[in-house]
Amino acid sequence: MDNAVTAKKKWWGGGHSPFSVSYGKLMMWYFLISDAFTFGALLISYGTQRFMAEAWPDPNVVFHAFPFMGHMDLPLVFVSLMTFILIMSSVTMVLAVHAGHNHDRKGVVKWLILTIIGGAMFLGCQAWEWTHLHEIGAWWGRNPFNNADGSAAISTNFTDFFFTITGFHGVHVTSGVVLNIIVLINVLKGTYEQRGHYEMVEKVGLYWHFVDLVWVFVFTCFYLL
Repeated sequence: MDNAVTAKKKWWGGGHSPFSVSYGKLMMWYFLISDAFTFGALLISYGTQRFMAEAWPDPNVVFHAFPFMGHMDLPLVFVSLMTFILIMSSVTMVLAVHAGHNHDRKGVVKWLILTIIGGAMFLGCQAWEWTHLHEIGAWWGRNPFNNADGSAAISTNFTDFFFTITGFHGVHVTSGVVLNIIVLINVLKGTYEQRGHYEMVEKVGLYWHFVDLVWVFVFTCFYLL
């Protein structure tokens, strides 16, 4: 009886994915899920320290500078610009994937270039922010900021977590820019036209959207709370 039931089942014999998803796309989803656990662990650790501490630096005081604006007090304006740039790069990535689905080679090239420019601009902004914070004495193991209640800083946990998590995210953005450049080169060479599909653009797009989504959580935890 058991053998008869087993014979009626449609077992996967290899080849196409049982989830109607290509192998490459499935592996990208597995990677993103595992990476989400890593970011989640880091942010949960930060949140635990943040809410257990008696006092914590005020983000409006820490992140108030803007390039070429001297000593003007512009709380969170610069990081809001960074966030806008990254979100817009996610929009251009969507348009690149859409163009790939329509086999619009010129459209893929245009939107990928804009996505790469957006990613590079974000990294440039992050580099300026890190440089500025370092110049005023903030770094791993050093916290020059007063706590939100006006008392002197009592812990370096804020800067340790900030540079670790934003740096880890920055590495992901850098990887995404490099991947997009590689894909762009292949598009220009006609590689995906020869294959008959632009699935690689879609796979890199999944990674890029993940990086953007993670930034939303990083932005909320460090800059808003």
